Amino acid sequence: MRQIFLAITVLLLACCAAGQDKPAAGKATTQPTDAASGRQTYQYYCASCHGLDAKGGGPAAASLKTPPPDLTKLAKGNGGKFPYEYVSGVVRFGKPISAHGSPDMPVWGPIFNMVDYNEVAVRKRIRNLCEYLASLQEK
Repeated sequence: MRQIFLAITVLLLACCAAGQDKPAAGKATTQPTDAASGRQTYQYYCASCHGLDAKGGGPAAASLKTPPPDLTKLAKGNGGKFPYEYVSGVVRFGKPISAHGSPDMPVWGPIFNMVDYNEVAVRKRIRNLCEYLASLQEK
């Protein structure tokens, strides 16, 4: 039941966030991903749990069974290299092995498909998000 509630909440947040970037009448429109920088995507979809600083202390973190991980240490835990493919896969499809953490994290791929309406835009959004997370890595 909690997962259904979480999925509905995430869906509503995604719809609200998507509706905020509508262009004014008479202005040229762009692909939704063009406006969705990695930072914007992170702030809309990730910061509530992981925190604006990506260290895991977002306002929703206290209500989760498993604390969100510190996303600034992903490269450190991967031999100094940011794990682009792993992070992209987790964002898009969820965690592949439950031992890597709680399944409480939403699977964003289907939500991004509803926001962006096409596969190319979804891939670009996730790539932008990964690039942003890579820029936050501790040295």
